[in-house]
Amino acid sequence: MKPLNYAILKHFTKVKEACAEDVIEALKGEYGSFKALRKPAVIEAIMTGEANGLLEETRFEMGSDGELRVYYRANEEGAATINNYIKD
Repeated sequence: MKPLNYAILKHFTKVKEACAEDVIEALKGEYGSFKALRKPAVIEAIMTGEANGLLEETRFEMGSDGELRVYYRANEEGAATINNYIKD
């Protein structure tokens, strides 16, 4: 099993785009018992990926719960870097 932050980054190489809620939903089967699989920690991991040039913001929308959802994607170079360092 990969460290959770690695799994979060790797998820973005497998989807067109995702928000924190999407990542949590996708990873809860394997990482559901991890305390760090909570929205604030997932957002922090995503923003770290963005700050390091691995992810980029694509859009945002207001969820039905009234919360802002920000979507990110791994651009071509970011996905290549993630896949180079984090193997399946």
